[in-house]
Amino acid sequence: MKKIVVATDSFKGCLSSSQVAAAVSSGILEVFHDCEIVRIEAADGGEGTCAALTGALGGRMVEAVVHDPLMRPLRAVYGISADGRTAVMETATASGLALLGPLERNPMKTTTYGTGEMISDALARGCRRFLIGLGGTATNDAGTGMLSVLGVKFMDFNGRPLPGTGESLAQVADIDMGEMRPELKEAEFTAACDVENPFCGPDGAAFIYGPQKGADARMAEALDSGMRNFAAATMRALGTDIRKVRGAGAAGGMGAALLAFLHADLVPGAEMVLDASDFDRKAAGADLVITGEGRIDAQTSMGKLPLRVLRRASALGIPVIALAGDISPDAANPGFAGMFRISPPGCPRETAMRPEVAEANIRRTLAAILRGI
Repeated sequence: MKKIVVATDSFKGCLSSSQVAAAVSSGILEVFHDCEIVRIEAADGGEGTCAALTGALGGRMVEAVVHDPLMRPLRAVYGISADGRTAVMETATASGLALLGPLERNPMKTTTYGTGEMISDALARGCRRFLIGLGGTATNDAGTGMLSVLGVKFMDFNGRPLPGTGESLAQVADIDMGEMRPELKEAEFTAACDVENPFCGPDGAAFIYGPQKGADARMAEALDSGMRNFAAATMRALGTDIRKVRGAGAAGGMGAALLAFLHADLVPGAEMVLDASDFDRKAAGADLVITGEGRIDAQTSMGKLPLRVLRRASALGIPVIALAGDISPDAANPGFAGMFRISPPGCPRETAMRPEVAEANIRRTLAAILRGI
């Protein structure tokens, strides 16, 4: 083989996507010593997306002092492309659930203010294109905290300004965008959104994701009522109905905020990463594409990274094989030339999850596959 493309997700809890790609590359070179290996930074919009996109854009990581979901100071890291025009960030960096202890989780009180501060910092640095990974937030404020940093004002029925929190949504009566940062007129936003939940209702943000953020049944009901009120206020202010938009409920309603107020495109996370990585151009003419993730299961064929890679490569007429630490019995094969479990039978999970063991298993498995081709 003359050219092989490597586009793998991370093996979560074990290896980053770049570590997986390095092990795959070593396995290839054991068999095809002169093969051209094209490594494409890849992720599915979740963990590792910022690093993958920043690497794909030849960029660097920068730091900003922002606030966490409970308004405590936090040093947040995000990426800027080599040309300084594109910012890459994840909502979980400043507004993530992992930033709070179990007893601190309360989506009535938490805010996306810190994510707004990251965007503001990037605007000040000259960025006008934003790639944002949604998910993993501790918030259900419909992005109002983020928007307030960018100059959007939310007022109650007495004309008083409101903080951007989950509990304030029920009080929003008017929205004033007269003081939005002028740089936003030049900015373009794309958000990685891998959920299809609407903004509110039984399948909306509050009822589906509120409990994992600390909401009990009564709190979820109150949050959903607030979301409905906010949706009505948004309709009055913008003429945009955010209630039923697929993905509007992502990140506690931040999907809707980005869509309605910042005119963002909501796209599957893997597609955003593959577009930014210029997958189609780089893969053209390859003999084989290798993808994979930590576990291939029923969700893989519902749109996760390996499936997105498969679809793109298939359109180019290139066969694809998938590697995984484990393959679930319910995993269907959507068209891979092969799906391969890297761990040998009987290998304890604790052993298989050790990075050095996983790397060796990837190299061994792949070399055996390629020798058989």
